Amino acid sequence: MVSLETPVCDFGRPAVDFALPGVDGRIWTLEDCRGENGLLVMFICNHCPYVKAVLDRIVRDTRELLEYGVGSVAIMSNDPTDYPEDSFENMKRVAETHRFPFPYLLDETQEVARAYGAVCTPDFFGYNRELELQYRGRLDASRKQAAPPDARRELFEAMVQIARTGRGPQEQIPSMGCSIKWKDEAA
Repeated sequence: MVSLETPVCDFGRPAVDFALPGVDGRIWTLEDCRGENGLLVMFICNHCPYVKAVLDRIVRDTRELLEYGVGSVAIMSNDPTDYPEDSFENMKRVAETHRFPFPYLLDETQEVARAYGAVCTPDFFGYNRELELQYRGRLDASRKQAAPPDARRELFEAMVQIARTGRGPQEQIPSMGCSIKWKDEAA
């Protein structure tokens, strides 16, 4: 398992459109997922200990962000060949078990992850209402174990600021997680 940190936020970079299958059986696009005041795009998976440590917080924060007009979407881009826990069937189970308040989508070709520049799970991309990137940081101080319950909610606070002002915080701490499991590129 390789641990990586996300790059610094490329402020203003536009969100990339997609059309991906969700665990609910429908095809979702960028437009379908966005909220009136912004969008949080998350690259997650089922097997990663970094994601498992914060999944309940992701659900809590994305549910609360709906009140600020911020939509959310989670995309799973790992190759499940070597990580069966990341299969589409297991994605359905995880989404149902945790009652995801957002679409959980499969990026089977990994083209969407590449277009976004996603590097790890979890990897968070926070966009304003114009779908311009304003946040590329961590959820909170959690790593492979959840941070204390009173840890600062960095992602949530940033997305509320973006919803209200259109701008993200200048200071952002990178997210850390397991590398995305890319398919073999041998032709």
